[in-house]
Amino acid sequence: MKRNKQTGNNKQKQEGIVLFMSLVMLLLLTMLGVSSIQTTSLQLRMARNANDGNLAFQAAEVALRDGEDLLENLNSLTTDFGVLPPPGDECPTFIVRDGYYFEAAPCAAPNWKELDWTGDTGFIDSTINVTGVATPPKYIVEHVQTIIADADALNLDNIGDDIGAGQTEVFRVTARGYGATAAAQVMIQGTYGKQF
Repeated sequence: MKRNKQTGNNKQKQEGIVLFMSLVMLLLLTMLGVSSIQTTSLQLRMARNANDGNLAFQAAEVALRDGEDLLENLNSLTTDFGVLPPPGDECPTFIVRDGYYFEAAPCAAPNWKELDWTGDTGFIDSTINVTGVATPPKYIVEHVQTIIADADALNLDNIGDDIGAGQTEVFRVTARGYGATAAAQVMIQGTYGKQF
């Protein structure tokens, strides 16, 4: 009879171990589920940020093309950009029209860097509507320099006709685009040359 009592005690001890093992397995499954949810949530945020960045880049690209179209239709440099200060001024102050700039003087920070892009003035809003963005894309146009072709530089007295090369005005277009949230911002620049 002693044997039967010991067998009964062992069964009671084993039932406690089964409960403990079940709780451990339940804890492991819960940790695995929570980890899976966190990984999925992280991947979703990464995909959303990538999409937001792509949308901001496309909006900036639209503004850049809009600025190039504006330059293509530009008839006169001084009409829109104002008057260039006389040479010799070490740190000239330019007359600035909204969105139209001369390249910053060597003593000053670049125009695109100093501009308050969140304000109401100083830039041009893109005329092309981009859906799904938090803020419409914007751009500025800077006159960088005038390049005179070598053949025309030698013709100081303007004798005869030039060879058609003439002066090329070089511009820099800086565009800023936003994604679905204002936190996603992309700024791109392009250089554009035009002969008047």
